Amino acid sequence: MSASMPHVMNTYGRLPVALSHGRGCEVWDTRGRRYLDALGGIAVNTLGHAHPKLVEALQTQIGQLIHCSNYYESPLQEQLATLLCERSGLDVAFFCSTGLEANEAALKIARKFGHDKGIERPEIIVLDKAFHGRSIATLSATGNVKVQEGFGPLVEGFVRVPLNDIGAMRDAADTHPNVVAVMLETIQGEGGIRPAQWDYLRQVRQLCDERGWLLMLDEVQCGIGRTGKWFAYQWAGIQPDVMQLAKGLGSGVPVGAVLAGPKARNVLGPGNHGTTFGGNPLAMRAGIETLQIMTTDGLLENASSVGGYLKSALQTALDGLPGVKEVRGEGLMLGIELDRPCGAILTRAMEAGLLLSVTADSVVRLLPPLIFSRENADEVLSILVPLIKNFLSETQA
Repeated sequence: MSASMPHVMNTYGRLPVALSHGRGCEVWDTRGRRYLDALGGIAVNTLGHAHPKLVEALQTQIGQLIHCSNYYESPLQEQLATLLCERSGLDVAFFCSTGLEANEAALKIARKFGHDKGIERPEIIVLDKAFHGRSIATLSATGNVKVQEGFGPLVEGFVRVPLNDIGAMRDAADTHPNVVAVMLETIQGEGGIRPAQWDYLRQVRQLCDERGWLLMLDEVQCGIGRTGKWFAYQWAGIQPDVMQLAKGLGSGVPVGAVLAGPKARNVLGPGNHGTTFGGNPLAMRAGIETLQIMTTDGLLENASSVGGYLKSALQTALDGLPGVKEVRGEGLMLGIELDRPCGAILTRAMEAGLLLSVTADSVVRLLPPLIFSRENADEVLSILVPLIKNFLSETQA
C-alpha cells in the first residue's frame, strides 16, 4: 500500500511522482518539476495536455449536458459515428467508455454471429502475446499467462496461434470447425510493439473471407492516427468487419467504440448489449473535437513525419550496440527491444525528466501525443540514448 495513498487499492506499481498539470507535450509534478511526456497517458492524450480548442469545447459541453441516457436519441453520437465511419469505411458504431468494453462488445458480436449461424459453441482465434483487457472474457482472450494467473477458470472458446504465421492460423481453421472470427491487434501494444505484417493481414482477411469468419481488429492502442493513418490496418489496404477503439479517441476523456461493416452491423439488436456511460454527450464532444482538430492540424502527417524521424534516429544511434535487439513500430508508436529486462529504465527516464514506459519486460515503449515535434523528438534522443547505453553497460542479459 502506498504511504501517500493509503485509501486507494494497491493495484498499480506507481512511480513516486504526482503530476499536477500539463500543456502541450509537457507536464509538471506537484513539486514544480517539468517532464517531457513521451507516453501520452499510454496513447490516450492525442492532443497533448490542455489543448485550447479541446478545453473550450469541453467547457461549453459541461455547461450544456454531461450525461443523459441511451433511452434517448443523441445527435452527438450520430455526429461522431459519422466521422468514424467516413474515416474507416465501416458502417455503424456502438459507443462505450473503454477499450476493454469495446473488446467485450466485439466478443459478443462474434458469439452472436456464430449462434445466428447455428453454431452452439462458437470459437474465436486470438494471438500469442495479445492484450485485450482485464475483464474475465478479455483476459481469457489475452495471450499473457502472467496477467491471467490467479483468475481462473478462464472463459473457454478461444483458439490461440502465433503472430504473423498464417500457416498456424490455417491449421487452426482445419482443426476447429466452430471458429467464427479472428480477433487481433493490428500492432500489439502491451505485447511489445509487435506489428502484424501487412501481407499477413491481407492473408488473414482472405482466410476470413474463405471461411465466412469475422475479422475483428483491436485498434485500441494503434488507432486514431497513431501510426500516420487513421487506423493501422489501412497500411495493409484491407477492411475489417469489426474494429475496436478507445484510448486516443477522446484525448483523455474516456471514449470507446466498436465499428462494424456489412457482415456484422446487424448482429446486435435492442436488448443484446448496452452501457450506462457510453455515448454520453461529454464523451462524444471530446471524440468529435479530437477528430476535427486532428484533421485541421494535420496530425496524421505529423505522426508519420516525426515518428519516422525519431525511429530512424534511434536506429542510427543504437545500431550495433550490444544488447539492443530492434527498434520497431510505426508513426508515434515505437518500441526499443533490449535483450534483458529493463524495467529500471522507467524510473531512470523519469528522474531525467522523460515519461515513457517499459512493456513486455524488455521493450522501451514510446507513445507520445500526436502533436509531438522534432524538437521534442530531439529531447527524447538526448535523454534516452545515453540512458539505454549506460543501462546496458551496467547490466547483463
